[in-house]
Amino acid sequence: MSSSKPPTPSMAPAAGLPPSGNGKYIVVVVVLVAAVGALLAWRSCGNQPSTPPPIISRYDAAPTSHDEDNVPLPPPPEEPIPDSGPQTRINGTYDPCAVKSCSGGKTTDELENALAYRAKQAHRCYDQALAQDSDLKGHVSVTVRVGANGALCAANITSNDMGSDVVANCVANVFRTSRSFPPPKGGCIDAKVPINFVPGGK
Repeated sequence: MSSSKPPTPSMAPAAGLPPSGNGKYIVVVVVLVAAVGALLAWRSCGNQPSTPPPIISRYDAAPTSHDEDNVPLPPPPEEPIPDSGPQTRINGTYDPCAVKSCSGGKTTDELENALAYRAKQAHRCYDQALAQDSDLKGHVSVTVRVGANGALCAANITSNDMGSDVVANCVANVFRTSRSFPPPKGGCIDAKVPINFVPGGK
C-alpha cells in the first residue's frame, strides 16, 4: 500500500508587505503624484487674485487767468510844468528849485503883493527889538527865490546895516514860513525885498 503525502500549500505573500519587484516603484509613483497634486492645490489657493485698492484721483483745478487781468494800467497823466529853462529831475520827479540861476522869470502884481505882505509882517521882528534898544534902525534886504510853480525855494538875508542879527534872522524866518507864492512869469525868479526899519515907520 503506497502512502501519499498531502499536497503542500503554496506560500502566499503576507498581507501588508510591499510587493516585490515592480510593486515598489508603483508605490513611489503614487506618492509623488499625491505630493505634486497637494503642491498645485496649495499654489492655486495662495495665488487668488486680490482685489486692487481703489484708485483715488485728485484733480486740482489751476486758477484760470484772463487776458484782460494782465493788461497794465495806463500811467497817470502828467501835469504841465511851466517853462523855466533847463529842468532838473530827481528820482523821476521835477524839482522846480533845482536850477543854477533864475534869470528868465519876471515878477507879477500878485507876487509883488504877496512879498510886500510878508515884509509888513517882518516889522514885528523890529518892534520886539526896538523895545530893547530905542535907537535901533537900519535896512535889511531879503532875497527870495520863487520857483516856476510858485514854490518857495529859499529866503536869505543879503544885506543888513542894522547891526542886529536877531532882527535879520527873524525877518528871514517870516518869509520862510510861506511854502508858496503866486508863480512868476516865464520861470523862477530871485526877488529882492528891501525893508526899511525906522521908529514909527511902516
